[in-house]
Amino acid sequence: MNEGVTIVMYHYVRSLSASRYPGIKGLELSRFREQLEFFKSEGARFIGAQELLGALDGGLKLPPRAVLLTFDDGYIDHYTNVFPILRLEGIPAFFSMPGRILAERRVLDVNKIHFVLASLPVGELLPMVMERLDHYRGKEFEIPPNGVLYRKLAAESRFDPPEVIFIKRLLQAELEETLRNRIVDELFRACVPLPEEAFAKELYMSYDQVRLMRQEGMDFGIHGYDHYWMNRLTPQALDRDVALALEVFGGIVDPKRWICCYPYGSCSDDVIRLIRKRGAAAGVTTEADRALPCVHDRFRLPRYDTNDFPPKTARPL
Repeated sequence: MNEGVTIVMYHYVRSLSASRYPGIKGLELSRFREQLEFFKSEGARFIGAQELLGALDGGLKLPPRAVLLTFDDGYIDHYTNVFPILRLEGIPAFFSMPGRILAERRVLDVNKIHFVLASLPVGELLPMVMERLDHYRGKEFEIPPNGVLYRKLAAESRFDPPEVIFIKRLLQAELEETLRNRIVDELFRACVPLPEEAFAKELYMSYDQVRLMRQEGMDFGIHGYDHYWMNRLTPQALDRDVALALEVFGGIVDPKRWICCYPYGSCSDDVIRLIRKRGAAAGVTTEADRALPCVHDRFRLPRYDTNDFPPKTARPL
């Protein structure tokens, strides 16, 4: 019987103190190296996405202490910082990024929010967000009172205080799309003094870099096209989102056997039904647990966060 696999999720991996935005929520590159050494010291056997699929199909037995490293969102960090280390160490990994990054070279709203949050203390940013809501309320948009929205959306999380969760939920999903895009753009322009196109080139990998990584044995999956909450899209919008992503990643991702990395962990029965029709063979979530192919639904595989392991915390492998 397979012992399962520890799937680990990463986003930004960079020298934070030397970057333009040291406040971005990410993993220091030196700590990434330390984490790899920790995994190796614990006897980890690094596997690739194809080995995971083989285990899910029942024809492949995973090694003891199997570990799959996954990197979300297509940041340039993954090419310049992570990929050289993985190649040197002979470690396979799984990468997923929204299709719009490659197709349009625009900064996604989710990343605009990250860098807005990294640019100002939340105590300064929160009044700016409330002021924008007051500005638009009753003009073009019907918006509940600020206090009602805050009580609905602000909550504790494993990694963020309630004020940050409020801003993220408000601007990622709660507001009508046109309104949230407008507010995010206004905040981004106010906080980030760099043209969006230039910022996108600085932030994300290019198609050529992705193709090179694929040629060197790294696996890629689908992370949607727009990085929307998949479980909040209409069936038609979701199908279009997935179809566009598959089109962008033609030649990189096998359209008949791919892994879905749900943006924000936004999985549901309806989402699973649709991606299966589109050729998905598995899906990874943001639930923190060890993935057991003989137990877990192959479309709801849990992943730990990098912060769940040393040198951040003391969780053993």
